[in-house]
Amino acid sequence: MPSFGPNARTSEIRVNMSALSVFKIMVAMLLWAACFPLLTVGIELAPHLSFATLRAVIAGLVLVALARALHRPFPRGMGAWALLCVMGFGATSFGFLGMFHAAEFVSPGIATVIANTQPLMAAGLGGIVLGERLQPAGKVGLFLGFIGIVVIAAPEVFADNQASYMLGIAYIMLAALGITVSNVMIKKIAGRIDPLMAMGLQFLIGSVPLAFIAGMTEDPTEIQWTITFVAVLLTLALFGSALVYVLWMSVLTVVPLNQANAFSFLVPVFGLTMGVLFYNETLSLLKLAGIALTIIGVVLVTRKGTSQHTAPQLQSGSARN
Repeated sequence: MPSFGPNARTSEIRVNMSALSVFKIMVAMLLWAACFPLLTVGIELAPHLSFATLRAVIAGLVLVALARALHRPFPRGMGAWALLCVMGFGATSFGFLGMFHAAEFVSPGIATVIANTQPLMAAGLGGIVLGERLQPAGKVGLFLGFIGIVVIAAPEVFADNQASYMLGIAYIMLAALGITVSNVMIKKIAGRIDPLMAMGLQFLIGSVPLAFIAGMTEDPTEIQWTITFVAVLLTLALFGSALVYVLWMSVLTVVPLNQANAFSFLVPVFGLTMGVLFYNETLSLLKLAGIALTIIGVVLVTRKGTSQHTAPQLQSGSARN
């Protein structure tokens, strides 16, 4: 007989990540890191939300078209569509609105620190919605990862004196909150809806509020349709949005959110590495220390920091349906 009731214990399972999952996450983080320099180029050539809307629409149309070409089904049921709407409004509407506008008001250092509160918020929300629990090592790992980000961004953080500082912080917090909620919904829906279809639809759903606000506040004729802008737009839409979110959802199908999300602390680390390799930038001892803390934090979370609560199992010898 199943062992339910007040005396039943919810089991905890630690999920070990496969090499393939780690590879997918690392590719996703590299792609996200590469988005930042491209974004700064694009917002100089187009109004912010018009640019964001085009990015979301192109990514969504490509993914839905690919899904249909592969005969993937549309989601069924109001529950699935409700989750897709939450994902779209969170990751695309709030996420793009916050990050595209924040670039006007705060330095990249401030943006990096505030945006990376997202794994901390997701850890709390994931525990409530998904039943994922951080072990002591995982809590220490998230703390060290965040401290590492603060150390990396410290010079820019303390040098920032812009008058619009609080508005920029508000935009970044909006983006971080939207992405947090979306990540939890992606984890909740993973395995129930085809990743291509789910990600394509959430981009299209999320683009609707962006298009509405852009139409009310911007002049789309100000877009400079240069070769540079088209190249940046297509790269961000196809690789920095479509591909990266399909990879992310495929990972969350098999990996706890807290474990996968800890890797987002590596985005600024990869950004610094790209700066050294391609732009002749140098790393100070402070940044190296921050990188070390970040890596230690990620290792702690991913190796032994998360457990997942599962429903009680049938006892040995019980009847099977």
